Amino acid sequence: MGASKTRLKQDLAAAMRAKDEAAKTTIRSLLAAIHVEEVAGDAPRELTDAQELDVINQELRKRRDSAETYASAGRPELAEKETAEAEIISAYLPAPLTADELSALVDEAFAELDEPATMKQMGGLVKAVAAKADGRAEGKEIAALVRQRLAQ
Repeated sequence: MGASKTRLKQDLAAAMRAKDEAAKTTIRSLLAAIHVEEVAGDAPRELTDAQELDVINQELRKRRDSAETYASAGRPELAEKETAEAEIISAYLPAPLTADELSALVDEAFAELDEPATMKQMGGLVKAVAAKADGRAEGKEIAALVRQRLAQ
């Protein structure tokens, strides 16, 4: 069992003792998402810590997208609920990179190129930066920085 799953189970027990309904339901949904990923495919498997973090990151993105959708649809109470769940979920992820750290990773990826960068290389550059960011930055942010750097 990965470290994230172990921590989630411990936090679920604590949330149940504290009668914290928001934390309890959010943690249960995270555990369910991890379980679904474990049994997906031909044979059940144990997820690595990185795979568990990927699942948690996907759940965080879902909550943020839902909150945005609810807010634009005029449903602030549902948007607040999704935002609160996103805050709980974000506690299980590593601290995101700062803008300066992310910019340094983009500069590093450009420095590794042998030739001047073109828009055709954008996908490769984004992948390289995403691998170095190790899940601590969203793909949209990385792509925006790479695109901005290519435009210069």
